Amino acid sequence: MDELKIAQQVNRRLFLTRAGVGLGAVALGSLLDGEGLRAGTDINTPKRAGAGPAASGGLPGLPHVPPKAKRVIYLFQSGAPSQMDLLDYKPTLESRRGIELPDSVRMGQRITTMTSGQKSFPVAPSVFKFRQHGQSGAWVSELLPHTAGIVDDIAIIRSMQTEAINHDPAITFVQTGSQLAGRPSMGAWVAYGLGSLNQDLPSFVVLLSRGRTDQPLYDRLWGSGFLPTRYQGVKLRGGKEPVLYLANPSGCSPPTRRQMLDDIGALDDLHHAETGDPEILTRVAQYELGYRMQQSVPELTDLSSEPKSVLDLYGPDVLKPGSYAANCLLARRLAERGVRFIQLYHMGWDQHGDLPNQIRSQCRDTDQASAALIKDLKQRGLLDDTLVIWGGEFGRTVYSQGQLTATTYGRDHHPRCFTIWMAGGGIRPGTVLGETDDFSYNIVKDPVEVYDLNATILRLLGIEHTRLTYRFQGRDFRLTDVRGKVVDRLLA
Repeated sequence: MDELKIAQQVNRRLFLTRAGVGLGAVALGSLLDGEGLRAGTDINTPKRAGAGPAASGGLPGLPHVPPKAKRVIYLFQSGAPSQMDLLDYKPTLESRRGIELPDSVRMGQRITTMTSGQKSFPVAPSVFKFRQHGQSGAWVSELLPHTAGIVDDIAIIRSMQTEAINHDPAITFVQTGSQLAGRPSMGAWVAYGLGSLNQDLPSFVVLLSRGRTDQPLYDRLWGSGFLPTRYQGVKLRGGKEPVLYLANPSGCSPPTRRQMLDDIGALDDLHHAETGDPEILTRVAQYELGYRMQQSVPELTDLSSEPKSVLDLYGPDVLKPGSYAANCLLARRLAERGVRFIQLYHMGWDQHGDLPNQIRSQCRDTDQASAALIKDLKQRGLLDDTLVIWGGEFGRTVYSQGQLTATTYGRDHHPRCFTIWMAGGGIRPGTVLGETDDFSYNIVKDPVEVYDLNATILRLLGIEHTRLTYRFQGRDFRLTDVRGKVVDRLLA
């Protein structure tokens, strides 16, 4: 068929029809994507029952360098944990309690509209005690006793900084490399570049949990942007139906489903022969993975095989579907089944008022399970090639939002410095990188930008961040835009 005839068949009506279906089924489309096992295989090779999974995967030539990590687990603490109450110890603040934040410290830096109307910006020291732990001697708050027990397995970065001062652009920036919506998420970039390690599960999976305060998150945060939709994250929900629309509808038996997929596949093959549209055969592969996931997802989410010692390790909420503890255990199960990028979001760290009580609750929900994940991966031999990241989108202010009392205070958004930690997958354990001033307000040593963090994550996966690009609207895009450098001091 000549090019003119193909163009005539891909007409306005066909385009609108596909667009309408795609908007309604975008999540299902990604969920059903036939992920591959090696780079350079043909994503459009159709597979039928008995023929095995669809072979699709990463780009030819990747990885660029020998990888230290095969997979990523990103424990995103949405809402911005307060660095000076958790991991950035500032003992001299107590003697400055209640004084006005000096102009020499703020240096005219912008603040949010939530505190810009305050007449006073009193310094609010943390009410929590800190101690040094491990051979590294890292200072850790009493709020994180379990994290304190793994300090020699993690690298703490106290000098992160970001460009965004409000939640949505800041989270979007961390996850996509841009404050503007529409770019591919990090997980989508990794899936696009490296493909999948598992033929029966998506290469990019997302799990959500909620803390004591509510805060919205949008599905576009794990979207594929301008990359093909097969690379977007698949959300696993807590409850009886972890993945929507995966189970057969009432009255549809497995043999009926199998016959239906075969018939649809045969029709799609005919359609592809007429139009040459590669998305048709991609859809065939998507349905095939969905068929296999009907077996793999129930097995994944069934925790009955986990020994009591492991359940106890993750804490009392581990059997509560949708809890942070349950999601951390699922993350380990996904990792050992070869899922490439596992993204956890835990909401509720946005503590503008009554921070001491609210942050206690957040830490009770997350501290034990975060540390348990590291211990569990380590004892199974998975930590060496699994990169784990813990952190939020920015930090919190040293001055109190609202009234400062002896027992309570709030903290506003602060992009100038915040703290995260990383572990496994080529990270140098027992490292403490970076330093902030006495007010935990400005970075005085080893600043690390979001671009640098993302470049380092990609390097550990064997990807040179400047070489993973995608041409869209006439220019090449990448996760790190035109910035970013690998933080060599973090590498083992």
